[in-house]
Amino acid sequence: MLIDAHHHLWQYNARDYVWMTDAHDALRRDFLIPELEQVTGPSGVDATVAVQARQTIEETEWLLDLAARHPFIRGVVGWVPLADPAVDAHLERFAANPRLRAVRHVLHDEPDDNYILRPDFNRGVSLLKRCNLAYDILIFARHLPQTMAFVDRHPSQVFIVDHIAKPRIKDRIVSPWRENLRELARRENVFCKLSGMATEADWEHWTKQDLEPYFDAVLSAFGPARLLFGSDWPVVNVAGGYTKWISALHSLIAGLSPAEQAAIRSTTAIAAYKLAAGAERD
Repeated sequence: MLIDAHHHLWQYNARDYVWMTDAHDALRRDFLIPELEQVTGPSGVDATVAVQARQTIEETEWLLDLAARHPFIRGVVGWVPLADPAVDAHLERFAANPRLRAVRHVLHDEPDDNYILRPDFNRGVSLLKRCNLAYDILIFARHLPQTMAFVDRHPSQVFIVDHIAKPRIKDRIVSPWRENLRELARRENVFCKLSGMATEADWEHWTKQDLEPYFDAVLSAFGPARLLFGSDWPVVNVAGGYTKWISALHSLIAGLSPAEQAAIRSTTAIAAYKLAAGAERD
């Protein structure tokens, strides 16, 4: 079984996707269920987890509606205003939907590198466990020290680091990302997604060999039981596309045992997000 634990869907407009520069021109269009099926079907993906791309309640509602109508979307990582004093009401409303499995805030776009340590934000995060929700951590490598302090405030909360914390693969810089990630991985409530690596590399020329030092570091830090595969589609389209990334991923994990490969391919995602049985593809 293969679960893509990190992809997006969007109806493009320039107002909501201001992060898309001219370099992202290939992303400036709609990416919806038909486009998702065109890439996941041929790649043998059985189920997916859809992740928010806009920080709005409407986005969360839309993704949950899509998941209800397309059961191969087994889970949703949505957005709720965690720093809002009324976050309790928002969580109570959405947590009743079994397809909401986690929430996320785009931390690496916040002007304040210490946003992750804000008291109001942490109060919101402290409510997630009682709602049976994980939290996806979206950061750059430079945020890892603050992230460790953040995670230590919530020792029983499940966290999932997106995109291996975005190391500077294009520049071939490994330290201090590697050492900080290893230290973060000592917290057993933290998982990590093998995703977003191609877009941190040289978009036009990256090879599997460029990714290997970073894969080896993550594997050593977390082990297969806390690693899960994600495509970061359609963002990955600017860096070779779905097929190239998934082929590289299969090659990277080929030396692992069948059980270890199965963990990265599906069973870790099921455990981390507590995914219920669903309608996988035939």
